[in-house]
Amino acid sequence: MAARAALCVPGAALSLYALHVERARAQGPGYCARWDLAEAVSCTRVIASRWGHGLGLVEPLLGRDSAASVPSGAVGVVFCLLQGVLGPVRGRGASAVLLASALASALASLWLAAILAFALHDLCPVCLSTYGLNLLLLRLNLRRWRQRPQTH
Repeated sequence: MAARAALCVPGAALSLYALHVERARAQGPGYCARWDLAEAVSCTRVIASRWGHGLGLVEPLLGRDSAASVPSGAVGVVFCLLQGVLGPVRGRGASAVLLASALASALASLWLAAILAFALHDLCPVCLSTYGLNLLLLRLNLRRWRQRPQTH
């Protein structure tokens, strides 16, 4: 339980910060996030890019104003809340939801990490920290899945 909280609380905080950066940037193009350390280490540029919504895949298909174009920060908050709320729940169903959502989050993290490296050429500290937390949550949920009682 403590390990899950140690991952979900900072994950939710980073996701909320990403939402803050996106909103602040929308209010004024001169806004720079606290973690903008250099041109190639810019959270603001990454979060405000098309890749900060719907994995960068929704905007070209449906437009940025589409209901499906959800900010990554909002998805991160929901994911961390789901992980935190379902974490203490015992049972196969809860374990399956936790594992499936963690797997989806890890795959999205790998996709976005590749975008950071090869499309944006950026090292966003907020993004990279979030990806690391997501991978650790996957590991935690895999271990839980393997240790669940087997029923026949």
